[in-house]
Amino acid sequence: MISYTTFTRARSAAHRPVAAAVDGFASMGQQVVFAGKAVAGIPTALRRYSRHVLFHIGDVSFGYASLLAGGGTIGIVFAMSAVAAMMVGVETQRGLELIGMTSLSGMLSAIANTRELAPVVASIALAAKVGTGFTAQLGAMRISDEIDALDAMAVRSIPFLASTRLVAAAVCVIPIYMVGLLGSFVATRLVVVNFQGNSAGTYDYYFHLALSPSDLWYSLIKAVVFAMIVAIVHCAYGFYASGGPEGVGRAAGRALRTSILAIGVTDVVLTFALWGLVPTIPGVGIS
Repeated sequence: MISYTTFTRARSAAHRPVAAAVDGFASMGQQVVFAGKAVAGIPTALRRYSRHVLFHIGDVSFGYASLLAGGGTIGIVFAMSAVAAMMVGVETQRGLELIGMTSLSGMLSAIANTRELAPVVASIALAAKVGTGFTAQLGAMRISDEIDALDAMAVRSIPFLASTRLVAAAVCVIPIYMVGLLGSFVATRLVVVNFQGNSAGTYDYYFHLALSPSDLWYSLIKAVVFAMIVAIVHCAYGFYASGGPEGVGRAAGRALRTSILAIGVTDVVLTFALWGLVPTIPGVGIS
């Protein structure tokens, strides 16, 4: 005979995967609905909460006491892009040396940094520094009932809290991304030309030959889309946080994992959508 306790435990264990799947789909639906409301609330945020948008723009770009805190997001993106671009320069040089085509290092720098490295690094830095801050701010407001107070005062909480931050992230990522892209270009050239001893003229020739204005525009589009994804994901996790301060910490960690995964998937989709399945190199005609 099977005892009632054993039967209950077995039934609970059998239902646990189903409940986890149902909760996952429910959470996904909640995220999608929140994203739709946040995007739809952008006109309201620009019209009624423009001062808050400007405040978040300053906070995202430079942060509080930026000179003492490392230069805000701009400084972090510049440093991360420069370090990553140095490794691109080192590995590019080593790989091309094996086939005797080191003169093409400038071409690979223009393609890799512009199309992939700069927008991805800028978005990951935005998620790690700014996105987690969004989650913590909104999560603290949720557990202290401040969001419920906004709803009680007839203030639309999602446009006021999420749409304003979404606009700020989309606006601020443009100069942040440009600074990171510049840092990646300078760092790669420094490694290839100054440290590896390659010809500066050859490097610059192939670099400018492969770099086109359309690549810069497409890369900027990727950076803006990534920034909006980061803002929506982190604001959603903070908005629906629960469980006290510990719950806010868990929400920040989950939001960071989700945003990085979403950036990776979206990066692949946008690369194929903007440059095609068989991309070409401008000025060279190689496909």
